[in-house]
Order: sequence, then structure tokens, then C-alpha cells
Amino acid sequence: MANAVIMPKAGITVESCIIGSWEKKVGDSVKVGDILFTYETDKASFECESTEEGTILEIFFQDGDEVPCLMNVCAIGNPGEDCSALRPDGAGAAEAPAEAAPAPAAEEAPAAAPVAAPATTTAAEGEKSAISPRAKKLAERAGVDASLATPTGPNGRIIERDVRTLMDNPAAAQAAAPVAASAPVAKAEEEYTDVKFSGIRRAISKSMHTSLSTAAQLTHNTSFDATAILAYRKLLKASEGEYAGITLGDIVLYAVSRTLLNHPDLNAHMLDDNNIRLFNHVNLGVAVDTPRGLMVPTIFHADEMSLLEISKAVKALAAECREGSISPDKLAGGTFTVSNLGNMGVESFTPVINPPQTGILGVCGTVDRVRKGKDGSIEIYPAMGLSLTYDHRAVDGTPAARFQKELGYNLEHFTALLAK
Repeated sequence: MANAVIMPKAGITVESCIIGSWEKKVGDSVKVGDILFTYETDKASFECESTEEGTILEIFFQDGDEVPCLMNVCAIGNPGEDCSALRPDGAGAAEAPAEAAPAPAAEEAPAAAPVAAPATTTAAEGEKSAISPRAKKLAERAGVDASLATPTGPNGRIIERDVRTLMDNPAAAQAAAPVAASAPVAKAEEEYTDVKFSGIRRAISKSMHTSLSTAAQLTHNTSFDATAILAYRKLLKASEGEYAGITLGDIVLYAVSRTLLNHPDLNAHMLDDNNIRLFNHVNLGVAVDTPRGLMVPTIFHADEMSLLEISKAVKALAAECREGSISPDKLAGGTFTVSNLGNMGVESFTPVINPPQTGILGVCGTVDRVRKGKDGSIEIYPAMGLSLTYDHRAVDGTPAARFQKELGYNLEHFTALLAK
């Protein structure tokens, strides 16, 4: 009896996932635990393992398709079994037989040869954006020009079976090659590349647009004397063991987690224009730069954690983000966010609020500044910038400034804060 493999639900807030690439094809034998395909949410990427043993009878969705969670993605069973009852509505029912039986497609290819030329022109123009990763890899391994394939995937996309059809019909490729070579628009297309946003980039785009179009945002820029935390960091670095890995960023996160408790309007969510939710604990979002884009994992109950615990949590979450293995549930639930661009030499910036939060702190680099000492002499001290963006619907300017002032004081007297 044929059984279905469903699209996993990668977190309680995830409704659909995008198939990255298939690692198996129709007709392949699989065992429980074999990797069938990769998939991504708007925040992370994962691998789907087979829950069945047998032969892949049909693949219902192709690379790049967005599939609702818990929907059937493919069917596994014994060769020849009927799996039509497992095929979900809207899936490409006619596509699986073509994958399963490439021979008939090859026999029909000569009849399709006359129309290969115009189809090739379209494929060549969109090659960089209209070919699935799996099809591209196959074409590179086989040494064929994927732009000569006739696309049959969604929105005119070239998928794996199109490349296989091309490989089985070299005559059509040779006939189409002169047309592709003489296409007048090919040279012009090389001047730019249209790139479709990845899932995570789309999520960032949507979130930032929503944030700026719905919240009344403004930013205060202040600085504090970083002498104390620089000296404390130097002591930690000279020590042996795990404390040596504590960074200036970790120190700032610790101070923020304690300071926010006295400023509940900044440790909050906007429910709508007239209601706000205040949190009893600080769930600190930390902006992390990854190869796939910006991600903001959450340190839950950071106000109850030690400096070392916060340092370890940040490193573990950042590693999961960069590896693409982080659970979507760890990327939600933040009550306030910290974005650190200090190591990039940024002296001030305007961080954008992560909705529905009411505030975000930008941590800037350290620069030498001049001030008059108590005895009237000129002193040079290291000043670290803090850029606070807040939602004016929830927080007024003076309370926001009080938060920055208290945070600066706590950082200037950090050892006293640790003793509390």
C-alpha cells in the first residue's frame, strides 16, 4: 500500500514551507531516515527525512514550490502501486509520470523539435532565475546547456525532467542551438540579473515594510563612557576558561535585560493602536547576520540569566542561525531587540523596530572623545554609541531618554550592576 510523506510543520507559527531541492527522484528506492528533499521557511532551512521504506512513486511538488504544512509531498510504496488517492488538489498530477517514465517523453521529443527554438529563447532570457537548483546541477554534471530545455515547471521554470528530456534528445538541442546563439536579446540580458527574493529575504522585506508603515518610529542617539566595560572585558579575556569568551556585546545584553525591567513600555508588544501588552520578563531578541540574511533569535527570560549564561545562549543561537538549523519557535516571542553594528565601525544608525515590539536598541562602535576633567584638564575617553528606536504610540520621548540614561549609567558602573 502506497503511503504519503507530508510537508513537516517546522514550528507552531509556520503555515507553509518552500521546497529547496529534491535529493531523490521518482523510481529511487529509499529507507526510513533517507533525506528526500530540503525545504525552507521564511527563517530557516531543513532536511526532510523519509518516514517510509520503498520506492518513490510520485513527486507532487517541484523545487521552489510553496507547500502548506502537513500536505502530501510525495508517495512511497511498491513499484506499480496506484497513488492517485494521495495526490493533493492543485499538485502537478501530470508531472510525476514524466519523471517516472522518461522513455516515452524521449520518443515524443522529435515531434516537439519544431517548437524548441522559440521556447529556448525564453529559457535563455531567464536562465539565471527560471531554473531549479536540481535541474541546474544535473545540466552541469551532464555538460548540457540547460537554456535549450523546454520548460514545463511552474511559471515557465526549467525543472529536472526538462533537462533529462534534453539529454535524451540531443538532436533537438543541436537544432535549437543556432537560434539560442543568434538571439538578439542575449547580450543585452547580460547587463543585469533579476533575482527573486529567498524565503527569508521576503520575510525581512515584509516585516520592515510593515514596521515602517504602521509604527510611529523615531530614534534617540546617545553615548556613554565605555572605560569600565572595556576594563572588565580585558580582565575576562585574560582569564582562563569559558569567561574569556564573554564579549562587549554580551555585557550590553546583560545590562539591557536588567534595565528594561524598570521601563515596561519598552518591554512590550503593540496589540493595536489602543492596546499594549506588557511583559513580566525580558525575552531579548538579538540580531544575527547570516549568509541567508538577517535573523533575530530570542533569549527567553534573559533577565533571569547570568552574564555567562547570556553569552553562551547568544553563541549557540547565532551558530544555529548561520547553519540554518534553528527552530522557527526560537525566532519568535521577543519583547525587545538589540542590533549590534559596533564591530563594523558604525557610530550611529536608525534600527527598525521588529513588530509588534515597541523598541530596538542599536549598539554602535567606540570612538575617542574629549571632555573636561574635574580638575579642568582635558581628558580623552572611549565613548560607545547607543541608538534607541521606539514606537511613539507607546513611548514618549522623555521615558525613552530615561531608559537610555539608566542603561548608560549601568554600563558605566557595570560591576555594581553585576552585584545586584
